[in-house]
Amino acid sequence: MAGEQLKEEDFEYQPCPLCNQKTLILTERETEVPYFGKVYLFSMTCSNCKYHMADVEAAEQKEPVKYEFEISSEEDMKVRVVKSAQATVKLPHIATITPGPAAQGYVTNIEGILNRVKYQIESAKEMEEDEEDKKKAKNLLKKILRITWGQEKQKIIIEDPSGNSAVISDKAIKVPLKVKVIEK
Repeated sequence: MAGEQLKEEDFEYQPCPLCNQKTLILTERETEVPYFGKVYLFSMTCSNCKYHMADVEAAEQKEPVKYEFEISSEEDMKVRVVKSAQATVKLPHIATITPGPAAQGYVTNIEGILNRVKYQIESAKEMEEDEEDKKKAKNLLKKILRITWGQEKQKIIIEDPSGNSAVISDKAIKVPLKVKVIEK
């Protein structure tokens, strides 16, 4: 990851929330992401049951945000992405990654996002029995490959009510995210 490591703390032998064994390592890292600022990376990993959870949080309070970025070249694969566990990632006509209890936060790049989606589609394809759905998955995988090679354009949208996500590029369009308030 680009940026200098500022601070790191590990807490070993913590009780795991899944298996209750004292085999969990809690890690907190503080680092600087260029053009975004200081972030905290949190993770929990259990050596017993393999439970893993991670998130990223900006050091300063941020407003809800929406980023749009058009992937149009192979060079765009290197664009840095900060995604919090609360963020929704949309690749229109391909996939949507929604936040939930198992959602992870991470710092990656556009290629990393595409690889995560590719892995999910490949896994779903392997489990699928319907030939038509297998064919759709195969076509989506071909589309992702063309996008990765810069042969096909694709928009990526990240919506984050916590404001802890970013697409770090001059090409990225950043707008405030309109958060729906549900009244009782």
